[in-house]
Amino acid sequence: MHLKSLQVFFQNGLLGYYPKEEISAFFYRICEHHLKLKRIEVHLKADAIITTQNFEYFEDVISRLLTYEPIQYILGTTSFFGLDFKVDPNVLIPRPETEELVAWILKHANTKTPLKILDIGTGSGCIAISLATQLPNASVSVLDVSPKALEIAQYNAQQHQVQLNSIEANVLEWSTTELEFDLIVSNPPYVRELEKTQMAPNVLNHEPHLALFVDNDKPLVFYEAIVELSKKTLKTNGLLYFEINEYLGEATKALLSLEDFDGLTLKSDIFGKPRMLRATKR
Repeated sequence: MHLKSLQVFFQNGLLGYYPKEEISAFFYRICEHHLKLKRIEVHLKADAIITTQNFEYFEDVISRLLTYEPIQYILGTTSFFGLDFKVDPNVLIPRPETEELVAWILKHANTKTPLKILDIGTGSGCIAISLATQLPNASVSVLDVSPKALEIAQYNAQQHQVQLNSIEANVLEWSTTELEFDLIVSNPPYVRELEKTQMAPNVLNHEPHLALFVDNDKPLVFYEAIVELSKKTLKTNGLLYFEINEYLGEATKALLSLEDFDGLTLKSDIFGKPRMLRATKR
């Protein structure tokens, strides 16, 4: 089989499950990952012979995509803030809006001053590592309840030659009086159970629910715990950053306004949805 025939086979195998444009994007992404061919090379080498082994790889990918398994898990990698990250079903797949959160933090960060940063619910480590690569004077700690997630975060840190201090803990139960930070950031679970119906099957059936969902009656439970922790561990004038549920922006902001924080700023993403919140510790 030639490469151009493989592309037709791949498209036909997924028609009716995904839009044509997305199928095409999948194909080029897999070619780059597995065959080491960029998009232009796929066209230039359309008559290249595909080995049986490579054909079977594409067959396997098709069968997994038919169950709506995310392409990032199938390939085991994704891109975030210009960096490659290992991902698997133990961690959430990093989202573009989280890149906006990182960019917002960096916009206001002092790159020359030593900083102590804590990333709560780090998952793949995408936030922490992206900050660490841009803030060479920062000491970055990551907290997660999942030891497997922390393993992936440490692997990704090694790949990008940055140091992370790992803390394995449930933030709902963890407390410390020994650590102090200049900046705390978190993208905690915030999707209410009632919002499950709005979610695509690739997310709902494959990504870790532990990192996604909260009870309908306690949607801000993680924010409340992190605010309490920040009151003890964030330095005066230290910054607290959250990614938030777009439907709970004002409620989350109100939670912080009742506590020891000033300068509350609610920020929208590129789609105009309120997705980020910043506050300064008094």
